[in-house]
Amino acid sequence: MVKICLFIIILIFFINIDVFAENSHITYLESINEDEEGEKLYFPSFIFIDAVRNEIYVVDAKARIIIYTSDLFPVFTLSKAQGVETPQGLTIDADGNLYVVQSPTKENPKYRISVFNACLKWERDIYLNNFKDADKFIPNTVAIDKKGNILVAGRYYPGVLIIDTNGNVLDIISPVEEERKVNVNYVTVDKNGNIYLVSEEEGHIYVYDENKKFILKFGTKGGSSGKLSRPQAVAEDSKNGNMYVVDYMRHAISAYDKNGKYLFEFGGLGWGEGWFQYPKCIAVDDMGRIFIADTFNNRIQIFKLKE
Repeated sequence: MVKICLFIIILIFFINIDVFAENSHITYLESINEDEEGEKLYFPSFIFIDAVRNEIYVVDAKARIIIYTSDLFPVFTLSKAQGVETPQGLTIDADGNLYVVQSPTKENPKYRISVFNACLKWERDIYLNNFKDADKFIPNTVAIDKKGNILVAGRYYPGVLIIDTNGNVLDIISPVEEERKVNVNYVTVDKNGNIYLVSEEEGHIYVYDENKKFILKFGTKGGSSGKLSRPQAVAEDSKNGNMYVVDYMRHAISAYDKNGKYLFEFGGLGWGEGWFQYPKCIAVDDMGRIFIADTFNNRIQIFKLKE
């Protein structure tokens, strides 16, 4: 038993050396560790950057949304007092309205998307009904497309819902592999309106244009360098043209070019700067800064591509 444990430790060590060796592509900048009251972040699981207002939104396990300025100054926290009880993913539309996926509570036993206005005041809840397997759908992340519609990814649901702001289902984007619909767990939309779907199950990322026309698929399932074990989220870097994918189980971030060609990866299991423990989410701002929710290290790490 001791020999087996020792072998596993040595194996993890060498895997991490391989990953860390490629960090020459990336520069560590700093980390976000606290909220506006100086309290520590607690298992941050989601990050979103509102490029219009230059604000950073972080969801952590204390059931709150912490908002930071672009210079990483914490300015406000949304919590139960403001109607935020069980936040998962979130997005913001062109008018500044905030859409937050929330899980059931004792008082409200249904999954919902809570809508807050630009002043961060709760306005209403959107419930998802009237589509196939609606009773089994567990919303996870949301995004806004070029037309102002809401894209909703569930937890291992075959496709992504496209709904209007009243919750009416307009369409479903469903990637297909070998004549079967693929389960998707994450959705995001870039500045050009391109739609990115992440399938942890397949180890693939699917990209569509703003008209829902398929563009490309990238990523290879696996547990070694250059492959994706359990991809959780993807972000496009509009400044440099790269795409970055968070791999939860490999504790690493994989980089791809605009055509989906694998470039490099960085990270590995660890506690210091540049290392991760089960990262969950990623976002890139207009300056090319890469923000990563380093969940089990209780922080948001920030990096930048070397010139």
